[in-house]
Amino acid sequence: MAEKYDQSSPSLEGDEILGGPRGEGRYHDTDVFGHEENHDIRYKTLSWQLVAVLMIAEIVSNGMLSLPSSLAVVGLVPGVILIVFLGVFGLFTSWILIQFKLRHPEVHNMGDAGLILFGPIGREVLSFGTIVFAVFATGGQLLAGQIALGSLSNSKLCLMLYTGIFAIPTLICALPRTLDRLSWLSIPSVFSILIAGIVGMIGAGVSFPIANVAVTVNTSFVTAFISITNPVFAYAGHFMFFILISEMKHPRDAMKAAWVLQTFATTFYVVFAIVLYVYVGNSVASPAFSSLPDKWQKAAYGIAIPNFLIAGSLYSHTAAKLMFVRFFRKSEHLYTNTVLGWSVWIFLIFLMNAAAFVLAVGVPIFNYLIGIAASLFASWYTYGLAGAFWLYDTWVDKGGMPALKRHWPMTGLSVATLAAGAFICVAGTYVTIKQIVDAYKANTVSAPFSC
Repeated sequence: MAEKYDQSSPSLEGDEILGGPRGEGRYHDTDVFGHEENHDIRYKTLSWQLVAVLMIAEIVSNGMLSLPSSLAVVGLVPGVILIVFLGVFGLFTSWILIQFKLRHPEVHNMGDAGLILFGPIGREVLSFGTIVFAVFATGGQLLAGQIALGSLSNSKLCLMLYTGIFAIPTLICALPRTLDRLSWLSIPSVFSILIAGIVGMIGAGVSFPIANVAVTVNTSFVTAFISITNPVFAYAGHFMFFILISEMKHPRDAMKAAWVLQTFATTFYVVFAIVLYVYVGNSVASPAFSSLPDKWQKAAYGIAIPNFLIAGSLYSHTAAKLMFVRFFRKSEHLYTNTVLGWSVWIFLIFLMNAAAFVLAVGVPIFNYLIGIAASLFASWYTYGLAGAFWLYDTWVDKGGMPALKRHWPMTGLSVATLAAGAFICVAGTYVTIKQIVDAYKANTVSAPFSC
């Protein structure tokens, strides 16, 4: 079982946990990467600014392109309220995850957290879920790249070939062993999705008159929840937070990165969704760029390609990193340039990207499977499990049930967070399965490996 971090005076405050004003001291004694002074490969090199860039590059990606269509289904006001609420909720759960990581430096990923909360079975389930979701998310980025390349070339090639073409640079960019190297690639990635979104909004503004938009829309639960899952999963990046914080120079600064992420993401999501919906109207497509006239569509997709590529690389890197650290934790192969270490690392990166490619082109219902994976795992990683983390630490370190009663507002919020994760998980899985059934009934499912 993972080593439990020992504190002489239990507290939920980061400064006390880390034993110093800059996050050094006792934290590194039990940290997953330990003291790195004499290591060939040093992981703990990220500043909070670069972590913010990595978070934005990972989360603010092709998921935002589905938000305008969500407004078309539920209406302008409910849609905007939902996006803002989920952004604030995501910031709250980010704070809990960061506090949990500071209290448990040995936690590198959700699997390690599962070991602390639920024992060996919890570790395997949460590790498996992280890998599955990361691979599926990589596949989703490959499909986004496929759509972008197809738009730029007027679909002159088989779509499967576009996916393969896009998979190669995605694999190459995932190869660096440390996230510090990927963080510098993430800077142009963030600029690309920001500029692409601005170009898309300009294209909508100059190409369409203001549409007749609905403030609210009456719709069925299934239809509404399908659209609600779009903003829910547009924030689904928390499963990477432990891995990102593990490679920070000063982990106590992680909350600064979370503030930047959620402020940027929520503001950008709201503005982008409103502008595209107001100009394109109820016919807005998902992804939204596909609703634009040809020249604007090409411009937006072309500019967004670096973001799709780097986001896919970050996801596959995450899946490979989880397994690599699991294999070689406290081994020289983790931090030394050994033949075995590099061979295993390259193999894992290839395996994760190959799996994402095969799933993306070989499974006709892959888009629906992404929804199921997000419902089963991201609902817990981004929302539900945060409640369990706070309840566990308060129970263990502050005195059990009396402590939970004493901190009853946070106890109530934590229980509500668990309930929200459970609701999103069950309802999201149900509506996605219903979509699959309806697609087969309507005979709209293509053959595997088709163009």
